[in-house]
Amino acid sequence: MEKINKILEIYNILLKEFRHQGWWPINQKYLPADYSKPETEEEILEICLGTILTQNTSWKNVEKALVNLQKNNLFNLKNLQKIDVKKLAEIIKSSGYNNQKARKIKEFINFLESKKEITRENLLKIWGIGPETADSILLYVYKKPYFVIDAYTKRIFNRLGFKEAKYEELQNLFIKNLEKNHRIYNEYHALLVKLGKDICKTKPLCDKCPLNKICKYNITS
Repeated sequence: MEKINKILEIYNILLKEFRHQGWWPINQKYLPADYSKPETEEEILEICLGTILTQNTSWKNVEKALVNLQKNNLFNLKNLQKIDVKKLAEIIKSSGYNNQKARKIKEFINFLESKKEITRENLLKIWGIGPETADSILLYVYKKPYFVIDAYTKRIFNRLGFKEAKYEELQNLFIKNLEKNHRIYNEYHALLVKLGKDICKTKPLCDKCPLNKICKYNITS
């Protein structure tokens, strides 16, 4: 019961402080308040490619790469299939590890073209797709209730005093203690990103943090 109350308490505090995030960004816009599925091929690919590009880099660098992909009309399955992997790597250079990410995008596009069922198991079989990327695709594109664990979430919950460290352990913490609802998972993850990006940084701004009264890091530092 204690963990359930703590998980919900954190969510409610962050929601009151930051309000609804409506996240994932699409073309500098936000998904509608009802978190409806992205409908067009362009929207779907922007999110999917964004989940790959955001590996080991900041969202600011990803945005530059996404803009370049859009300029080159590459939110399009046929165009992504045709483009040379080296040229693709140059287009997404700002995201870092661009040669690897270009190959990952190609592997992912081949998967989509194969028409295999979009499941977590199948996504994890794709070269370069790990749990965070797979769960991001399932949550933000296909509205499946998979809680995404990223670096911000790990940092925040470690500082809050939670002992869960591995990806699956942290993910289960949310799954077991929250209603299994993609809207809640979406909003909670977005709020954690907001907190991690703006306040709970590598050098945290604890005096500005809405969680400072319940945070172990703030007490001991």
